[in-house]
Amino acid sequence: MTHALVLTQYFPPDMGGGATRAHNVVQGLLKVGCKVTVVSAVPHYPSGDISREYRWRPIALNYEGRLKIFRTFVPPLASSGFVNRILLFASFVFSSLFALPFVGRVDVVFASNPNVISFYPCLIYAFVKRCHLVQNVDDLWPEALYDLGLARKSLLAKIGELMARIAYRLSSAIVPISPSYVDIITDKYKVDPRKVHVVPAGVDTERFSVKRHENRRGKFRVLYIGAFSPAYDFNQVFEAASLLAYRSDLEFVIQGGGELAEDLRNKVKQMELHNVSLIEKIVSRGEVAEILTEADALLLPLNGIGSIEMGISSKLYEYQAAGKPIICCSNGQPGKYVSQTESGIVVEPGDHEALAKSILYLRQNQDVAQKLGASGRQHVLNHLSIETIGSKFKEFFEALA
Repeated sequence: MTHALVLTQYFPPDMGGGATRAHNVVQGLLKVGCKVTVVSAVPHYPSGDISREYRWRPIALNYEGRLKIFRTFVPPLASSGFVNRILLFASFVFSSLFALPFVGRVDVVFASNPNVISFYPCLIYAFVKRCHLVQNVDDLWPEALYDLGLARKSLLAKIGELMARIAYRLSSAIVPISPSYVDIITDKYKVDPRKVHVVPAGVDTERFSVKRHENRRGKFRVLYIGAFSPAYDFNQVFEAASLLAYRSDLEFVIQGGGELAEDLRNKVKQMELHNVSLIEKIVSRGEVAEILTEADALLLPLNGIGSIEMGISSKLYEYQAAGKPIICCSNGQPGKYVSQTESGIVVEPGDHEALAKSILYLRQNQDVAQKLGASGRQHVLNHLSIETIGSKFKEFFEALA
């Protein structure tokens, strides 16, 4: 039986794409008969609110059925601001090694997240356990930092690129979630293309499913749920909501948490958006699945910035699995994916008028909305269930071993 060690700073109940991706890989591997051990930070993302059960403990062991999870120390800091993030990353790189004496024999080490940074403790695990190291790539680092303002010629950027070059070169294999990442990994970092294998994020199609929901509101609900992060342009959503304020049959729900929460709260108040409900509440994946069933259309309002447009958010797959039409603000890979799978409408990032028109179109054409939702659901059932993704990883890991 293949035994995989998955090292991931973010793991449920933490929210965000990294935690979801790691969880889906783990669940997929378990479903296809692999043994899995997880080394993760104590739950902390994004608020830094660490429960008394874990606070200041160097290591704790949990079991979830057959899954063994070692939770290791990080300080109680919110994941906002450069300094806090660096402290959190550094503390996990160090504390993740606390589990080294306890994990037993493993066949492969999977460096899940943070991107590039997780490689370094995994390298020690792989050396001690004499096994292969597989590097996951959810996002391109440090390229994503360039999009958020890091100067490409700065000392920090040079250090980041050096760390990425070492990680990519020394990994046994690299598994980006998007085909758009491949050229940068192989060309910029001079990596042998035979080491790079695209494996998209999967989705739990049993948890995220199509359920009948009785609409007692009489309103068409447009929903975004997830992290309040700079990767998303909520101003585009608010401007569209302002244009549609005259429509009493429309409502916008923005739910989640993160570093932009206060800014979003102030913006809704300032614009007097009575058709927007901002819900600052982080919920479990099961609760997310239930909330999706109450929506009529689902939003992915990407900001259109560089490398962010090269990835594909795991949120898209959850939206598709829920069988709801998607409105995707994107000029890159996410938009292409939505178009190719015929699961929604794509508009340019920042174009709030086009967003408003798309919402009205779906409101007025329920048959089209249902067809788009059904198409997305069928695509993930055919290609992206966690069992399918788990099988791909199992075959891949066994081939390495």
